[in-house]
Amino acid sequence: MKKPILGLIPSAYQGGVIYGKVYSILPVNGDGDFLFLRNSNATRVKENGLIENVDNNVPRLDWLNSNCPSLLLEPQRTNLALYSENFEGTNWSAGNTVITQNDSIAPSGEQTAIKLQRTSTSASYRTHFIYKSASAITYTTSVFVKQGEDNYFAMRSQGSYPSRVDIRFRFDTGLIYYAQATSGFTLIDYNVENYSNGWYRIYFTYTSDTNTTLSLTFSPRETDGNIDSSDTSSTSFAYVWGFQTEVGNYLTSYIKTEGSAITRFNDQCLNGGNGNLFDITEGTFFVDVTPYKGGVYHYISLNSGNNQNRIIFIFNNTNTSYTARVVSSGSTQLNDTRTITFETRNKIAISLKQNDVKIFLNGIEVASFTNFIMPNDLDRLSFAIYASTDNFFQGKVHDTRVYDRVLTEAELIELTTL
Repeated sequence: MKKPILGLIPSAYQGGVIYGKVYSILPVNGDGDFLFLRNSNATRVKENGLIENVDNNVPRLDWLNSNCPSLLLEPQRTNLALYSENFEGTNWSAGNTVITQNDSIAPSGEQTAIKLQRTSTSASYRTHFIYKSASAITYTTSVFVKQGEDNYFAMRSQGSYPSRVDIRFRFDTGLIYYAQATSGFTLIDYNVENYSNGWYRIYFTYTSDTNTTLSLTFSPRETDGNIDSSDTSSTSFAYVWGFQTEVGNYLTSYIKTEGSAITRFNDQCLNGGNGNLFDITEGTFFVDVTPYKGGVYHYISLNSGNNQNRIIFIFNNTNTSYTARVVSSGSTQLNDTRTITFETRNKIAISLKQNDVKIFLNGIEVASFTNFIMPNDLDRLSFAIYASTDNFFQGKVHDTRVYDRVLTEAELIELTTL
């Protein structure tokens, strides 16, 4: 297969005071490199599985559960938990538990993990309170846990009693075995991420009731029962670290707090290429991405810096579909919407020349068009809408390519097959 004129397989990057860079592997002269901005520090997972903090404007090549890195692009989020690694202090309360700070090696590789231990056979817990400014807010709550003496761990979000969400986890299976919401709460999603060295990140997404205080409760547990039930052991324990509650409908990377809410700003990867590189009369545009369930429209676009000429993939706010759209001289040439699964990897390619367009999704040709005018004046590729000011892509970028020719059917199948 002929080489693309622009190829981004995330592997090299550079930070900077004003902006950073994400380097394309092609072209080798740097014309395809992307500008990168994020006005805060952030975290990523390194190749060894440990969490690392990176500075402002440093792109994040993330290795979580993968043999190859991907470019992590996330929206702005705030961790509302005030002491994410202490489990005590402002807005924390305790019931029949003690904690030992810095008792074990955390997912960051530092000895900052906490031993959370029961002191009674009665209900044992640590609770953090978050004061809400409005009702019916969607939150995602997460915590890193590691097995201690027991096989179980439980967490809960509660508003006006008895309204709540209960999540229960087993270390031996690495799975959440019980998840239930009562009146006043809606449970949207829950899952577990498996980190190295026995650590798991448990999370659940939910919409809260109208109560002004939200309580988040964590409990080491001895037997398979309700989080409030009495158990036979008064000394069972688990290791915990990195508590996070964020407003949003999916989990994002860890944000450390030390006494106040901390905001991580959004990632922006923009303006790869130029007018000379994209001065083409036919071509193929390919993306290999894991789109996140943003609940908003987010884009990857090959464009002219305005809405007059563009080839775009739109990941729709329904979290169930994407749209391939082409605009030439202000006229929409095609607008094709297909169902995809978000939070999983998808490979999409569109090949274009005058009166001949084909779209391939995950190894299958899903659409073709014969009445078509090729857009011109294309001069940039951005993980955003054409103006590079909004609708930034949310997810992981595994591979992105632009070819100056129409690939064959066999090549398109090979390129897009998962």
